[in-house]
Amino acid sequence: MKNIYLLGATGSIGMQTLDIMRNNPDKFKLISFSYGSNIELAKKIIEEFSPRCVGTGSEEDTAILKKLYPDMCVFAGPIGLFVVATYGPGNKYPNLVVNALVGSIGLEPTFHAIICTRDIALANKETLVMAGDLIKAKAEEKGVKLLPVDSEHSALWQCMNGEDPKKINKMVITASGGSFRDLTRDELKNVTKEQALNHPNWSMGAKITIDSATMMNKGLEVIEAHYLFDLPYDKIETILHPQSIVHSMVEFVDTSVMAHLGTADMKIPIAYAMNYPDRAPIANTSPLDLVKIGKLEFKAMDFDRFPCLAMAYEAGRKGDTYPAVLNAANEEAVALFLADKITFLEIEEIVRDALDRHEGVKDATLEEILEINEAVRVEIRNRYEMKDGK
Repeated sequence: MKNIYLLGATGSIGMQTLDIMRNNPDKFKLISFSYGSNIELAKKIIEEFSPRCVGTGSEEDTAILKKLYPDMCVFAGPIGLFVVATYGPGNKYPNLVVNALVGSIGLEPTFHAIICTRDIALANKETLVMAGDLIKAKAEEKGVKLLPVDSEHSALWQCMNGEDPKKINKMVITASGGSFRDLTRDELKNVTKEQALNHPNWSMGAKITIDSATMMNKGLEVIEAHYLFDLPYDKIETILHPQSIVHSMVEFVDTSVMAHLGTADMKIPIAYAMNYPDRAPIANTSPLDLVKIGKLEFKAMDFDRFPCLAMAYEAGRKGDTYPAVLNAANEEAVALFLADKITFLEIEEIVRDALDRHEGVKDATLEEILEINEAVRVEIRNRYEMKDGK
């Protein structure tokens, strides 16, 4: 039995995590969870799983849930995320925090969960992008495992099982190319939000779907892989693979290549992290049928076509607080695009400007990283509010 502390329960990864738990009631117990705004879905989760603690997105929801469930701990906002990640009941059973949050909001609860010596099933790539050095050092100090949930990093992790990390020649992360993979730069000038949200392979939240279209998502994954597997950026390659069947590959010094293949189903990497070091059957999944697929395609990555990916490599190589700035600027730019305030191509312009303005801070503390994150966001928001004449 594992105690599960689920951050972001009502999102795509969170709901699939609950589905895995639903089909394995003898293996997992939901101790706490957080959600943003869907109180009706939160109430259904409470009724089904009987958690002891819930973090909400608003004081209004907190008041409602406290009245409905007086014996349950309920907290709002960032404090709620902190409490959900660090809540009891101790170490009678293994404790696993599943971080399914999207964005920089996932950093602080991860950090505090590590301090509580809880292993982390990490779907929140921003945690390592923003504070990779800090998180890795604290995890090593506390003896905590960081278990990757992203399909690409789970694939790399599984390819590395039983292998000597010193014998890696390179890691290869595949990219579908997102919603606009077949469009030229000129054709991107007038694309719409609705078109950007129509991913050809995966069903994901709005932010990550836009990141897939700009290829920033792949850039964040490159930075995350750097920290998860202690590899220099020159040994982390990205290639286009439209089918999303080969999730990642590892090439060794003898030129042998280990590849992880699977259907485009996030329950597979989620279940692997939750069951690790074991494997277990997954309900309602379809096996991979290579005969039906027929062929697999791979193409070289074009960094001129996808400048966000190039900027991610640049920020990662610079290190210090540049990746945090990259992430903050991108989150704000995507939010502006989703609010119909900027065009698709302006996303990369905003990120480029933020990186050019920044002077990196070496060995930044958590507080300094969070301050830089907020400062970048405020500057971008203010600039576009003035642009709109508000």
